[in-house]
Parts: sequence; C-alpha cells; structure tokens
Amino acid sequence: MVGAFHGHAHNRLCQLNWHPMYIKGMGHSEGEGCKHVFSASNELARSTRHASRFHRHQAIEQHFAFWNADKYEVLTQFIRNHYRKATQTVRTLTAELAIVKEALKLTDDDFSRFIIEERVYLTSLKQHPQRDPLKVWYTQALDELEERREAGNGALDGIAVEQMAGQLQLQLGIESRWEIGGPEYTRYKAQGVLDEYHEALDELERLVVMRLFELSKLSMLDTGNVIQSL
Repeated sequence: MVGAFHGHAHNRLCQLNWHPMYIKGMGHSEGEGCKHVFSASNELARSTRHASRFHRHQAIEQHFAFWNADKYEVLTQFIRNHYRKATQTVRTLTAELAIVKEALKLTDDDFSRFIIEERVYLTSLKQHPQRDPLKVWYTQALDELEERREAGNGALDGIAVEQMAGQLQLQLGIESRWEIGGPEYTRYKAQGVLDEYHEALDELERLVVMRLFELSKLSMLDTGNVIQSL
C-alpha cells in the first residue's frame, strides 16, 4: 500500500494497485499513521541536534511519553468522532451513488470491472512497441538533416546524419524516405514531442520529491498535511 498523501505522485497503474482508495476495507484510513507521529516529533530535531546523547534520548523519550498519554486521554472521543463521520459518509455517498447508477444504468459489478479494464489497459502501455522509438528517432534524424541542408554547413556532420537516417530507414523497412510534414512523419513527430514532455515531467517530479526529502531531513518540511486527531 502507498500512503494517500504520496500516492498521487505515483503513476496511475501504481495507484490502481496500491492506493488506499482502491483497496477494499481501507475506509477512511490513509495509510499515513507513521507520518502523524513523525509530524509531531519533527520539532525535536532543533532542540536535540546539538544535545548530548543522554539529553537527546531523554527529550525523545519524554516527548513520546507525553504524546502517548495525550492521545490515550482523548481516545474515546477520537473513536466516537470518526465513527460518526464514517456513518455520515456512508449515508451520503450511498445516496449519491444510487443517483449516478440510475442515471448511467450501472451496477455495483461495473465499478469493479472498470478498475480491472483500466489496469489491463495501462499494463499494455508500459512500453511502446519496439519499432515506435526507431520511427521517432527517424523523424529526428530527418529534422536534423533538413536543418543542416538549410544552414549549408557542417558537411561531415551532414553525411553522418544522412547515414544514420539511411540506416534507420533500412532497419524499419521504409522504401521511400518520409516527407517532412507527411502523415507518418507528423504522427511520430508528435509522439516524440509527447515523449520528451513526459520525460521532462518525470524529471520535475523527481526533483520536487528530492527537495521534499531534503527539507524533511532538515526538519524544515511544512506541507500542511498534519492531520488533527479530533
């Protein structure tokens, strides 16, 4: 299972398999129990960073002792409030779901089927067909070749690009060279642009997550996802 706070940073297929929203029996549980504890103890880092080993252990032990006592004191109220919220959610969503099912002519089995079909579809899209990347590279070679021809320089580099385009054309079994702006060229040119966009998006997501981890280590992370117990 992936925690709800971080689940949407994962790809859709991972969410379908491991996000609490799609796991039967999870209810309102978001899978971030440890984070609730750590969010309250993060402030210890500032006061214990330069403390001695004894005082550091003492501060941590006292913090969790008081934290546990506070939670135990309001445990009954915590369970009561969450039970009331759960029953209210069940009543509200059951009524709304009945309206949706009536309007779209759906049954309970359809929702499970939708998840299965989406999972199968996304699994089939894990990788492009083997020939597709070659065709994308072929369009890129044609673009580079066209640019060098228009510039009228870089003869040696132009010959190398010409040879690469010819090799790809031979490997793909293309009889006549694609025309710039032709249907096949346009299709795989668009796919290449989309692939570059996805790569840039993945890299941006990676950098954001790395930054969040760095802030967390410095006890400077403040994402606003500290959940109130009551």
